[in-house]
Amino acid sequence: MSEALPDSLRGHLLVAAPSLLDPNFHRTVVLVGEHAEEGAMGVVLNRPSGVTVGEAVPPLVALVDADGLVYVGGPVQPEAIVVLGEFEEPERADVLVVGAVGFLPGEIEDGEALGTIARSRVFAGYAGWGSGQLEAELAESSWIVEQALPDDVFAADPAELWSDVLRRKGGPYAVLAMMPPDPSLN
Repeated sequence: MSEALPDSLRGHLLVAAPSLLDPNFHRTVVLVGEHAEEGAMGVVLNRPSGVTVGEAVPPLVALVDADGLVYVGGPVQPEAIVVLGEFEEPERADVLVVGAVGFLPGEIEDGEALGTIARSRVFAGYAGWGSGQLEAELAESSWIVEQALPDDVFAADPAELWSDVLRRKGGPYAVLAMMPPDPSLN
């Protein structure tokens, strides 16, 4: 099931293969925000924390719904806050990832300077790979790569995102989408 991949996977999803048992990434969907020779970084899209933005980072309530959940973006720097937003004016994003969705600047001094943000999601931590590390994991077939869609970032049912993306990819991946979380219990 190998396929030719672009040089940069920015704007792509890494869908954890069933063989990836690392508890940090089992059945995750990671949006790649940066991918270069130096390494890669992204955020896990389908791990809501159970903690609201209002509880964890009150200053961000103005950007997101106070009752919205903070997502566990990955095991690297879990105290770091990363925000993805869908910008009405995409050029205002710090880094655009897919469509008009991009990362908000690390320091926001004036929320008005960001313009209108249609939707946003807050992540604690991120996923990171050193030089060549992601490429090695791809060679081991630890990840299934799929082009991201803006709606993936804001999935209404994050528990279904893993299966939804595999179904969308189609072919043999659609069969994987039906796999239960723990096949040994089947």
